[in-house]
Amino acid sequence: MRPVDTAAFRRVAGQFPTGIVVVSTSLGGTGHAMTVSAFTSVSLDPLLVLFCAEKIARFHDAVLEAGCWAVSILHEESEKTARWLATRGRPLDGQLDTIPHSPGPLTGAPILDHAIGAMECRTTAVHGGGDHSIVVGEVLGVTERAAGAGPLVYHSGRYRRLAAG
Repeated sequence: MRPVDTAAFRRVAGQFPTGIVVVSTSLGGTGHAMTVSAFTSVSLDPLLVLFCAEKIARFHDAVLEAGCWAVSILHEESEKTARWLATRGRPLDGQLDTIPHSPGPLTGAPILDHAIGAMECRTTAVHGGGDHSIVVGEVLGVTERAAGAGPLVYHSGRYRRLAAG
């Protein structure tokens, strides 16, 4: 059996469209955040979600240490935010300074003001997944926002919007 070509794998896996979220936490009074496309709901009883974080990312250690985090579901006009929080090597301090946000009422983790919805979570399990960690969290609370804008989607290496109607 021949090994799978990594570039081919990325192209094929990229054909699966994903929503874009920002996972954030607060550690030592500093907000930390990262754009995430590997996010999903897991269970309704108990309420569980998961996201995957690359082990070498600075956010990885911050979110594991904090133990609580928020998920902000990005709306279709949030590409600039998504790109900024996906930028490797961006300044650690002040990375949320230009992004309107508020501390979550349950965890204090930053919730983006323009998110179409948000969840506050507490880590319940962390599993190894190659060069990523699979972080599972219990949903402690949700923030619903008025409907209107659609979600930001990632497909085939590009940010996209869903067609109306």
